[in-house]
Amino acid sequence: MMNEQPPIYLINLDQSPERLEKSSARLKAQNIDFERISGVYGKTLSDTELIKNYQPLLNRDRFYRPLSKGEIGCYMSHRKAWQAIVDNKHPYAIVMEDDFRLVGDLHDVFATIEQLPVKWQLIKLAAYENRTRPIAFSHPINDTFNLVVHKKAMTGCCAQAISYEGAKALLAATERFARPVDTDLQHVWETEVPVYSLMPYYIEQDLDFDSDIGAASGTKKVKKRFWKRKWLQLKEKMANKKATSQIIDALHAQLKK
Repeated sequence: MMNEQPPIYLINLDQSPERLEKSSARLKAQNIDFERISGVYGKTLSDTELIKNYQPLLNRDRFYRPLSKGEIGCYMSHRKAWQAIVDNKHPYAIVMEDDFRLVGDLHDVFATIEQLPVKWQLIKLAAYENRTRPIAFSHPINDTFNLVVHKKAMTGCCAQAISYEGAKALLAATERFARPVDTDLQHVWETEVPVYSLMPYYIEQDLDFDSDIGAASGTKKVKKRFWKRKWLQLKEKMANKKATSQIIDALHAQLKK
């Protein structure tokens, strides 16, 4: 028996109809409905729109390079999706970018999420460029899937499940942002939104697509602040280690109940 699917929001630029067509066909093949979120095309943003949420001064303090217009647009697109979850009062929804491909039956993913024995706010369902990362904690949910905490949260926002409470918390934490959206999600000690993964991933990033972010940047390459990056990496490594330990301790406590 097929489980009822959760709401799915697909972020897609108006300038990318071919991506929408391919994404629609891939979801339709599994009888999955979705709602399109019109992505924010960074290249067309005015100077005022660019700094609505993005803070250049904060960026100099928190990141090792300025964000491109495309990255700012990408972040604003995800905030639109989070706002839709809150406005529609969804218990949770899945937010996807339009460069995905399916490598398993998503209805199995939906059913497994419903089985989760813990409260959650954000679950990664794919990884940036399908990369791997060391795992700090893994708990079997059924014969197929494990709930996983990586030593550092996975990058990329190709596909993730976000709860109502998670969306509210993320909107509040990112009203002013200074880093790419997936980098901010890694800073769980700031957002206070723990990041889990449901593995194995049944969604992968389709690497045959060129990045819309790069194409939409409208800016030249910028000089990276080398020593700034090294300092931030050191400081964030310590904060991340502590936060990850706290997330795992909280999971253990819930699983014992």
